[in-house]
Amino acid sequence: MTAYDFVPSATPVTHAARSHLPRAPFFRRIIERRLSSFEHGSLELCDAGRVLRFGSTGNGELAARVDVRDARFFRRVALGGTLGAAESYVDGDWQTDDLVGLVRLMLQNERTTSTLEGGPARLGALVARGFGAVRRNTRAGSRRNIADHYDLGNDFFERMLDPTLSYSAAIFPTPEAALETASLHKLELVCDRLGLRAGEHVLEIGTGWGGFALFAAGRGARVTTTTISREQARAAAERFARAGLSAQITLLERDYRELEGRFDHLVSIEMIEAVGPQYYDAFFERCGRLLAPGGRFVLQSITIPERREAEHARDVDFIKRHVFPGSSLPSVAALLGAAARTSELRLVELADYGEHYARTLAAWRRNLEPHRPWVRARFGERFERLWDFYLAYCEAGFTERYIGVAQLVFEQKGRRRP
Repeated sequence: MTAYDFVPSATPVTHAARSHLPRAPFFRRIIERRLSSFEHGSLELCDAGRVLRFGSTGNGELAARVDVRDARFFRRVALGGTLGAAESYVDGDWQTDDLVGLVRLMLQNERTTSTLEGGPARLGALVARGFGAVRRNTRAGSRRNIADHYDLGNDFFERMLDPTLSYSAAIFPTPEAALETASLHKLELVCDRLGLRAGEHVLEIGTGWGGFALFAAGRGARVTTTTISREQARAAAERFARAGLSAQITLLERDYRELEGRFDHLVSIEMIEAVGPQYYDAFFERCGRLLAPGGRFVLQSITIPERREAEHARDVDFIKRHVFPGSSLPSVAALLGAAARTSELRLVELADYGEHYARTLAAWRRNLEPHRPWVRARFGERFERLWDFYLAYCEAGFTERYIGVAQLVFEQKGRRRP
């Protein structure tokens, strides 16, 4: 079969869904027309007792199926584009048996997916940008944005993450390695790239739940670490005390713009995404002032290709609207440009680990699976579906190399102290 074929549906439509399905023929036609340009793989759109198939199968290409439960799905996609589609999933308007595969398929058909943002959806995009404008990462705004995500509850993240509580890309030393092993390997790589020695003082910007601080202190370093998440600070302090390392680790609750002092090394693991493009220069200027001559700075960041960066920074997608308000993904070029403009930091090493993040996200999804009843009881079904979409959306993005994750190693001008 080729693009835009009709076959009878083999899937029964529930009574609840059937009562809604006939109500949106105008919006349904808009969506069907836009999906007709499908080029790679095949998509089945099932509603009202019929199946529309877009694209073609064969040659091992991806295939995905969307079962529409409520016809408002068509209106929400027509008026809201891809953000509307995501919100419609969260509200239970449609279902698929392979969410990661579906998002991968839409990324592979980027030209078709972009048509969903046209027409009436442009108005929805303008409304969403208004949300982004009021969630800027000023000092007060950053604290609010961070709280909206990281202060959901430490008990939730403990169920999703491995025992290191690393909420960032793990780096798998072997294909068979477990997630905890890969998280520890990532921390070891960071310390090795710093050239971290016992007795040296390292500053971490973005504590998380304390995984790096514990690891570095375990190698004999002194650590100062800062977070603006109240819940993370509480959990990290408890972990430091249990490990008997509270005297070796100084925990701050300060914004990066408030940090002072001089440190042998700096580390920031996937915190830069919460800074925002307007503040990259301020971030690197501060890092340049904090880092001692000859010191190293390891920055791990999720990245986006330069050609997509301006559009990504301007628009408010599902993650910015519902998961990480105020967030934005930088390109490697943007990071290097900000460092060059504001500091004497020079890049000495860069490594990309996008495929490792896809594996990390798949592991997080597996970790959450047995806790679904707990998540639903604690936060509600809508939250459960929102996090389903978020984790699958990200896993697909890394798998298709739509986004990446890089470790950048900078070195400060001057000679390192003996």
